[in-house]
Amino acid sequence: MRVWASAVVTMAMMFLALPAMGADVLAELDRLNDGKHVENYMQSIDLCRQALEARPDDVELLWRCARAYRWTGELAKRRSVKGWEATCAENGKLGMQLAGRVIELAPDRVEGHLWYGYNVGIYSDGVSILTALKEGLKDKTQKSFEKAYEVDKNYEDAGAVLALGRFWFVLPWPLSNKKLSMQYLREYQQTPYFRQKPEGAIYLAELLIAKGGKENKAEAKELLERYVTTDEKFFLDWRDRLLKKVSG
Repeated sequence: MRVWASAVVTMAMMFLALPAMGADVLAELDRLNDGKHVENYMQSIDLCRQALEARPDDVELLWRCARAYRWTGELAKRRSVKGWEATCAENGKLGMQLAGRVIELAPDRVEGHLWYGYNVGIYSDGVSILTALKEGLKDKTQKSFEKAYEVDKNYEDAGAVLALGRFWFVLPWPLSNKKLSMQYLREYQQTPYFRQKPEGAIYLAELLIAKGGKENKAEAKELLERYVTTDEKFFLDWRDRLLKKVSG
């Protein structure tokens, strides 16, 4: 009887410990999410894989793992790591799968939709937009970003707003829509994140340059000089390439 009672107590303590263990893993994954270090996201992926073995349908783990896959590819691209295209293609595909599972389990939550779209973007960077289009990812990406926008457009620093602005710009003709791109990028410009992240000013400036005209080019130049003040070489080089187009 004492042995049985002891076993019951031990099992009860283990079950009580599970939520805390889960919370610790999630906290560690969020701590590692800095948008700067590939090593952090590789560590996040390892942590997620281990935790998902025990909890394969844990939504909180799934979307964080999708986030880690996206950032691993994104940072490899920004730093021109050798073979970054293959890294983007592989990680983007895995991230899409995980985020897709989140959408299945929690269709009304924002995380699955946004990280699915982000991972398609990384996958496209690796294999090319045309390849992604041939695989039928355009409509899925659009639907995911629009759903994220609908559920919580302020999530992840207004990520859905910025993503939709870029999405409608980078699509090849006749799928691109500069009017919609401008609508979303102007909306993003009104958020506090526009001053905090270089992407917003760069995307808007690139769209203005593409539209052409003296006033658009003047605004693009002002945006690039005023708001792209990051220390990331990837964005500084991008800014300088655009500034050359509006100089003189």
